[in-house]
Amino acid sequence: MKLASLKGGRDGRLVVVSNDLAWFTDAATIAPTLQAALDNWEHCEPLLRGLAESLEHGGVPKERFHEHDAASPLPRAYQWLDGSAYVNHVQLVRRARGAEMPQTFWTDPLMYQGASDGFLGPRDEIPLADASWGCDFEGEVAVIVGDVPLGATRQEALAAIRLVMLCNDVSLRNLIPASAFSPVAVTPALLGDAWKNGKLYGPLLVELDGQLFGQADAGVDMTFDFGTLVAHAAKTRALSAGTIIGSGTVSNRGVDEGPGKPVAEGGLGYSCLAELRTVETLVHGKATTPFLLGGDTVRIEMKDAKGHSIFGAIEQTVERV
Repeated sequence: MKLASLKGGRDGRLVVVSNDLAWFTDAATIAPTLQAALDNWEHCEPLLRGLAESLEHGGVPKERFHEHDAASPLPRAYQWLDGSAYVNHVQLVRRARGAEMPQTFWTDPLMYQGASDGFLGPRDEIPLADASWGCDFEGEVAVIVGDVPLGATRQEALAAIRLVMLCNDVSLRNLIPASAFSPVAVTPALLGDAWKNGKLYGPLLVELDGQLFGQADAGVDMTFDFGTLVAHAAKTRALSAGTIIGSGTVSNRGVDEGPGKPVAEGGLGYSCLAELRTVETLVHGKATTPFLLGGDTVRIEMKDAKGHSIFGAIEQTVERV
């Protein structure tokens, strides 16, 4: 089942989207918003799933789905917690700074709480008032959970994952980050073999100004799976339905276990500019690739084995304001 929120009001309008992302049908008779559905998931999920099946078989009214009309699946959320599941990324950044990485980073995930009172839409422009702020993109995977009790185990945390989506954690490296999510959020069951043990497998395709920038596999080199991340977040507090947990920047090691290479050099590339700049610093002594400037466009997407988009595309252009 694929769910989206069409723009309109602060929390959007919940719709069910066809598996091929071509059509949608209104879900207002079940729940007006995705948050409302999450708050009453045990009742709403079977009804939404039935509506999704009817949409696939042409049994309900449908309209064309346009990704530009979509807000982030949750236009705002009670909590947005972003982890650092790909320790390779953290290790590279610290090496470039000449800082030793504590061994605990391999056993205890880093996590921060970000602003969640309003997310950018997947096709909204990225506002940038000052290029010196160091505007960057971060290709990530994120999950939306139901209610998670304080002290939940990893298995309880995995069972609480309701939806999976992609994220562009737009980072102003010298200030604060903002975020945007994919046009649709997908139930783990629909992902099939791509969802294993709390990890989403498949290349995360990142393009910068129309050129392939990264294609790291989101399930490879993920030190902490989402069950572990959610359980870590619930160590000190219960999580309410609608909490979003991010993976952090998707990152793969190089074939020699060293820094990965750019796509142009036969590597898998990177999911953010900061990692490329880190590798440039380690290999050449200084970073030469600039951060995002006005007019730059980033696109983040994941496709299935047949080449079909799974979550729709996050495609955003930097706008100087």
